[in-house]
This record gives sequence, structure tokens and C-alpha cells, in this order.
Amino acid sequence: MSIVLVTGADGFVGRWLVRALLAAGHDVLGAVQPGPPTDDGLTDVERAAVRWLPLELGDARSVRHLAEHPCDAVVHLAAVASGGDALRDPGLAWAVNAAGTARLLGEFGRLRNGGEADPLVLLVSTAEVYGRAATRPLTETDATNPCSPYAASKLGAELAARETGERTGLRTVVARPFPHTGPGQDERFVVPAFARRLRGARLAGAKVVKVGNLEPVRDMLDVRDVTAAYLALLARGAPGEVYNIAGGAGHSLEALFTRLAAIVGVDAITEPDPALVRPADIPYLVGDAAKLRAATGWAPRVPLEQTLRDVVDAQTD
Repeated sequence: MSIVLVTGADGFVGRWLVRALLAAGHDVLGAVQPGPPTDDGLTDVERAAVRWLPLELGDARSVRHLAEHPCDAVVHLAAVASGGDALRDPGLAWAVNAAGTARLLGEFGRLRNGGEADPLVLLVSTAEVYGRAATRPLTETDATNPCSPYAASKLGAELAARETGERTGLRTVVARPFPHTGPGQDERFVVPAFARRLRGARLAGAKVVKVGNLEPVRDMLDVRDVTAAYLALLARGAPGEVYNIAGGAGHSLEALFTRLAAIVGVDAITEPDPALVRPADIPYLVGDAAKLRAATGWAPRVPLEQTLRDVVDAQTD
């Protein structure tokens, strides 16, 4: 058993990670933004098992106070996680994702340099740092070329991890998860957005569903497989290394839409809507996770069909 601090513990991925850590017997510190409680998706028992702590990444005092809580490992999830939100306010994305991460790592690095603490820090980045680089599964040795404020700010966080580790000896591991979804993800993201529109069409007795660009190809993982990868990296990831979390199979958004339509039970006709097209869309984003598999033995286990069905079932009319 160890003590694991999770930032952004009340977010979509955070709640699944908290659940997995508790199930594995770890003590969990959950760092969340101050304010009214959110619907974190945890059961009352799970919520009560977590020690909740306030965190405001833009406040140096808040970050320092958090870092002073003893822990064996940190999973840093707190971020502006939506590409759309980052595009609307790039400055906020940089302030939270890059500067906020640098501030957090700096505090843990200070403690490590002073011999007061030595946590392993798992920084959750994104596969979007690769940009529009290739039409084949990407590896960690491929060049980074971010093409959105979200991806650029996350690459800035990676640089902060590298610099802090070299300067202070802080043990940092970087994870680059490829696209993932699952029950409870909100409708800023493509799979739950498709599911919601299809459910709306079924309820209205309609067939036409508005969509954006359906050509992009995505590696689509289940959030439960991604959190399993985070636990594996906490146990066996090598400090200073970067690991892709990927399934290795590409699915066009059109194929995902068609599979969701079959699950919902709608013979849907798509109608392009320019308002739904993302200006910084990456045409192909599929990864090679051989390095992660070799280091930890991890492999995705949840079939895509089950993931899609669970997303649909989790939505309420």
C-alpha cells in the first residue's frame, strides 16, 4: 500500500483513477479546485475513503501547501482538458497546463532537492503533442509538433517535467495517452457528443443528425484501460521516460458514429454542420504502445463495443 496524490481527482479520468487506486489498496489524496462539490461520479463509500485537498494551480501558496502533504506518488491530471476550451482561451490553457504544472513540479522538486520527500510524479500529457505528423502508429521517438493551444501547453508541461527532474532529481514519468472515452465523459468530447445527438434523434423520431468532420482516424481506448496503464507506470515506469498509452488500431469518426447509431437503434442520416468542425483537427492519431507493454506488461482489455455501449448506457434522457 502507498499514498497516491491525484490532482484533478474529481474529473472524468480522475474519478476512474481514484476508483482503481482504492481497489488496489492505496490510500488516496484527491486534489480538487476549491468551491462547491462537483458530481464526481464516485460512490459514497469511495468518496469517504479519499482525503480531499484544495488545489488552485495558479496560486503558489495553494500549490506549496498541497506539496507538503506526504505521499509516495503523484498523478497530475488537473488541466484544461478540452481542446475546444483551450482554443477559446489559449492563455488560460498555458497558465494551467504549462505554468501550473511547472509550479507544482517545482514544489515537489524543492522538497526532493532538500531531502524532505521523494515522490514519483506521473505527468499525464497527451498524444496530441505529435500533431499531424504521420499516417502510421506513432512511437515515443517521433517528433512533437503540436497544432493547437491544448497540445502546445501540454508539451510545455512535459518540458517542465524534464527540466525539474534534471535540476532537482525529482523522479518524473510522462504518459501520452491517445484518445479515450468511457461512461461519464462529458459532451465536449466526440463519443459522448455523438451518443447524445443519436439519443436525441431517437427520442424525437428523427433520422438526421448533425456532425462535424467524420474523416479523422482515432485510436480509441477505454478510460478503464488508461487508468490501468497509469497504475502500471506508477509501479514500473522508469523516471525520465515518456510512454504512449495506445491500442494501436485506428477508427474513423464515421465508423464510431455508425457503431454508436447501431447501439442506440437509429438509422441515422448525417448532416454536415460547419459549427461542429474543429479547426485544429488531426487527421490521424494512432499510437504504438510497445514501450509501455515491454516495461509493464500492460495491454488494453475492454472491447471498443463495450466502451461505446457503456457510454450510451451512462447517459440519461
